[in-house]
Amino acid sequence: MSSRLRDPNTLRWLFWGILAGVFLLVNVYRLSTAVITDQLMAAFLISGTQLGTLHAAFFWIYAMMQIPTGILADRVGPRITAAVGGAVMSLGGIWFALAGSYFAAFSARTLIGLGGSVIFVSILKFCANWFRAEEFATVTGFSFAISGVGGMLATTPLAVVVDSTGWRTTLGGLGVFGLALAACTLVFVRDSPRRAGLPEIEGVPDRPTPDLRTVSDHITNVLADRVTWVVSLMLFCASGLNLTLFGLWGIPYVVQTYDTSVAYASLFTLVGSLGVMVGPPAIGWFSDRIGRRTELMILGGVGYTAALGTIALLGDPPLAVVAIAYFLVGALLGGFVLSYTITKERHPPSASGVATGTINGAAFLGAAALPAIMGFALDAYWTGELIDGVRIYTQFGYRVAFAIGAACGFVGLLCAVWLHRYEARIDVLTDGSE
Repeated sequence: MSSRLRDPNTLRWLFWGILAGVFLLVNVYRLSTAVITDQLMAAFLISGTQLGTLHAAFFWIYAMMQIPTGILADRVGPRITAAVGGAVMSLGGIWFALAGSYFAAFSARTLIGLGGSVIFVSILKFCANWFRAEEFATVTGFSFAISGVGGMLATTPLAVVVDSTGWRTTLGGLGVFGLALAACTLVFVRDSPRRAGLPEIEGVPDRPTPDLRTVSDHITNVLADRVTWVVSLMLFCASGLNLTLFGLWGIPYVVQTYDTSVAYASLFTLVGSLGVMVGPPAIGWFSDRIGRRTELMILGGVGYTAALGTIALLGDPPLAVVAIAYFLVGALLGGFVLSYTITKERHPPSASGVATGTINGAAFLGAAALPAIMGFALDAYWTGELIDGVRIYTQFGYRVAFAIGAACGFVGLLCAVWLHRYEARIDVLTDGSE
């Protein structure tokens, strides 16, 4: 092995890259529904509410698994947790491609969510073991950017491949590729520099595996922290809305409101995913440099809410405005992503998996609930129009759906304001006690 490959500062990025590849597939799977909406509704003869429920099956199990995932990442380690999760996710993808009924598709999507649920927290645990505290917001931002890359692949590129080979062949191929990535994770990735037989990275002490009593104490402390619940509500609204918009209703809105093709409409969610690629790493890097978190969260929340509110207010603004709004919703999510760093910094290093897993679960509860809620709103204003078995929704129905999104953004903004005021009070009390 060359001296460069014995350098932990180099190897950590190579290992992170393998884990990022698995997380890339998670995001392709969870956002792919938007591209194949028409095919799924026609294949299984389902309504918008049923489609939202099918889409949300991934997120319900994903959300429920986040605290167990944190325990697994802390106790078993991110390598094995991510490798097994990637394999389960990929087998679910192959099953979904073969599904002949709505029930089978629902079960397969649940299995995809079960496997995918462990990947992001495993990456965060890996980062806590390999990166210094002052690097964590930056590397977390890069990790979130992978979701943007996956989101981009799940738009126009996926639409082109689906048009060429069919949605079943496409998803089956993703499953086979995912099995190969899971094997690479198991063979190559290591949980820490010590596990890789390397010297410690300066500023990143080796973290012993916590015993079950310690893990139990961590769970109690995380759940007793009021910041956990405020951050959870914020992520329920913001991350849940992003995954709903780019993963399900963002494309049908453009197709049905502006009479475009799915491939063309997917360009707009691609722009949104580009925002996710750019915003979180840039905001995370800037936050690490200036040492501020909540101020950036508030500024991001204002723009995030305004972008969604513009579409809700106008209904059918110029497509350029829609593209800008989608980009801002993706990019300004980076402000809310800083909450992962805030949460990690409030708890000991051995609790990082449990702490980040808990709040990440709330994000995916939002992603599970909001698709069906928005689908219900669309169904409520549906006039009965069908084209090739697909429901055509009204512009007013979409305005209501985007109003729900804007309300979610506003709640996230209020949570950011609360966090800012809370931290200010803590700072005052700390200064007064010195």
